[in-house]
This record gives sequence, structure tokens and C-alpha cells, in this order.
Amino acid sequence: MAQVVSTARREIAVTQDALFGAVADYAGTRPRLLPGLTAYEVREGGRGAGTVVRWTLESNGKRVRDCLLDVSEPSKGELVEKDRGSSMVTTWRVTPGSGDGAALVSVRTTWQSAGGVNGLFERFFSSKGLERIYGVMLARLAAELER
Repeated sequence: MAQVVSTARREIAVTQDALFGAVADYAGTRPRLLPGLTAYEVREGGRGAGTVVRWTLESNGKRVRDCLLDVSEPSKGELVEKDRGSSMVTTWRVTPGSGDGAALVSVRTTWQSAGGVNGLFERFFSSKGLERIYGVMLARLAAELER
């Protein structure tokens, strides 16, 4: 099995604290950002480390993935979401941007793909689909924070 990686990043004209606060807000901000999201539920917490969140993600109208995620904060400006039902791990990082009053958010998801031909399709199509989803999420995040 090979590892699949999807990444996206965007600079947003807000402070690092404001950006990280929005990314860590699983009860308010996050459900408004994710396209194709259904059955969203915060089971524990709701802000940063200790949050347990569940959602169902539909991509391309065909693939459905049920996710139950445990959230940790291994370091300042970083959130890690680990799916209990798969090898999927998503890391969100908020770092300084290129100028005053700007911050950079990056997201990286990895998981072990299936083997054989199915794995080839998964590595190409699933990673690209997830990158498109992240592009929409980050655009929505920027629109919400930069108003």
C-alpha cells in the first residue's frame, strides 16, 4: 500500500490567533466551511484539543466517507485530526503570513491507499478531489474572516 497525500494552503488577511481560532472552532466555524458535508456532529469539546467530531463527506456525488475524528494540538498553531476508522490523518497549521496582519493556513491529509488498480485510482482521484474540497474550504474561511 502507498500513502496518499493531499495538501492545500492559503494566506488570509487576519492575525494568526484569529485564523487559528476559526480553524479550531469545530462547533461554529468548521461546519460552515466543508462542502459536501452531512451528519455533522460535535460529540465532545468543540474547540481545539479534546474535540471529537463526526461527519459524513460526499465527494463527486458518488463516494461517501463517514469520519469520526479525534483532535489534538501537538504544538502551537497546529491541529491534528485522526480518523478512528481509517489511517487518515489531517494536520492543520497556522503560521505567519508574508506581511503584517496576515497568516498562512495549510492543511495536509495522508492515508494508506488500497492496493492494485483501485489504489492507483484512489491515489490520483481521491487526493485531487480532496484538494478541491480544501480549496473551497479555505476560500470560504477567507471570505468569512476577511469581511
